[in-house]
Amino acid sequence: MRQWTGFLTIYWRDMLRFFRFKTLLFSSLVQPALWLAFFGIAMSANFARLSSGMAPLPGIREVGYLTFMAAGVIALTTLFTSLFAGIVILFDKNWGLMREVMASPLPREHVIVGIGLSGMTKSFIQVSIITVFGILIGVEFFSGYTAVRILASLLGMFLFVGIFSLGFVFLSSAIAASLESPEGLQGIMTLLSLPLFFVSNALYPAAAFPPALNALSAANPLTHLINGVRYFTIGPDFQVIGVHYAVTVQDMVLSFGVLVAFAAAMFGIALWRFGKAVVT
Repeated sequence: MRQWTGFLTIYWRDMLRFFRFKTLLFSSLVQPALWLAFFGIAMSANFARLSSGMAPLPGIREVGYLTFMAAGVIALTTLFTSLFAGIVILFDKNWGLMREVMASPLPREHVIVGIGLSGMTKSFIQVSIITVFGILIGVEFFSGYTAVRILASLLGMFLFVGIFSLGFVFLSSAIAASLESPEGLQGIMTLLSLPLFFVSNALYPAAAFPPALNALSAANPLTHLINGVRYFTIGPDFQVIGVHYAVTVQDMVLSFGVLVAFAAAMFGIALWRFGKAVVT
């Protein structure tokens, strides 16, 4: 029981900090919703006009661009939240709290797991808010689903979000353990987040990418998260702006396996970096 107390303490302390900093809480919850509202609606109107002359594919459900992009916004929010989760480690370094944690009998893997689970919980909160807000402004998630299927789809979506979030929180923690300033972490995270976001299928179909970018997109964990979110919220077979999307259960198993492998690899790297970290 004492072993569990350690990582739960790290988890609970980080969640208390998240809820007590009202400005951080407000901005982290409202910003993605506003991005979906303004950017999503504007882009949806433009794509609707451009694709108005395209003949729909017979027998295949057609969804609007706002619905297509909403899955990308969910993934983008999860990515940003997870990547910047490691900044708590740098704050603890600067305030001297990390020295106390490292000097305690608490295993270092418990520190990593506690931070990872708090980052995952924050992602769950944000994804829930964005999903509800998106449906209110016209996103066609769970269209025609029964109550049982909606529940199963939500569980599937949160499973993908949770594993993805853990992977990037572990990556962020590994980088933060090697740095001394929050500014350095912010620079590295910004450098990572933009290529990950744009070399994915968040805003547009990846099928139109050049071969090299298509290969990068297929290896991008963000692409696999988006595939999972769309599979559970929109369905396995639909069309948008003239492009046909068909995803099988085998595709989902592959995407989930990629995310699990990524999270496991990042945990190993974070554990290695924490083992070498020196806090003065």
